[in-house]
Amino acid sequence: MNTLLGKTIVVTGGAGLLGRELCLAIAAAEGRVVVADVDESKARSCADEINAARTDKRAFGIALDITDSSSIRSAIQVIEESEGKIDALVNSAYPRNREYGRKLEDVTYESFCENVALHLGGYFLASKEFAVYFKSRGGGNIISMSSIYGMVAPRFEIYEGTTMTMPVEYAAIKSGIQNVMRYMAKYYRGCNVRFNCVSPGGIKDQQPASFLTRYAEYSMSKGMLDPKDLTGTLVFLLSDDSRFINGQNIIVDDGWSL
Repeated sequence: MNTLLGKTIVVTGGAGLLGRELCLAIAAAEGRVVVADVDESKARSCADEINAARTDKRAFGIALDITDSSSIRSAIQVIEESEGKIDALVNSAYPRNREYGRKLEDVTYESFCENVALHLGGYFLASKEFAVYFKSRGGGNIISMSSIYGMVAPRFEIYEGTTMTMPVEYAAIKSGIQNVMRYMAKYYRGCNVRFNCVSPGGIKDQQPASFLTRYAEYSMSKGMLDPKDLTGTLVFLLSDDSRFINGQNIIVDDGWSL
């Protein structure tokens, strides 16, 4: 399908577990995808992988650090010069420090603030810079990946018997992303710039079998999702079919949060 034909879309964290699938889906929908990642070599490798499977070249990789305004502005300029325009930004990066993932009692104030600044702050900064660009161009589209844990309290029981937990920073970050997008949607009222969130359920990434079983007990059919399960929603929000959806949070979790 050529749902995104003629659109140039930037995906931050584009070389990551989820970002890679989002980039593949954009290219499959005939969009031009910019794989933007703090690791430029991984971004270029991902773009090469996408292009190798196609007769046309729908992707290219670029370095972009969402916590650095000069990096973001430089990326916008490079893409603008190369493509002539940018139509959308997908915030999918997942920056975190080495202490991320600790249990609540072990989280320091400094580490908490650093992780919130990296992730929520990075999404804010990337969205702010791209929104300025989109307003100057007469319109644009920003989609941020949030989480069901930005909406509901953790189910700590599903982590019992594992080394995993639901980090407190994650709750602050993902709920904050949703309200920052709502804020920006209202702030840019009348500017033809859209801001929406996608809130996935858990994504499979080599978690222990015991955790997967307990997680699935709250789901309606599948349990943990594969990254591909989110691509249809993303492509819809990037397409003109969703042009009047703004300031919303779309939940994709197999009913887990019910």
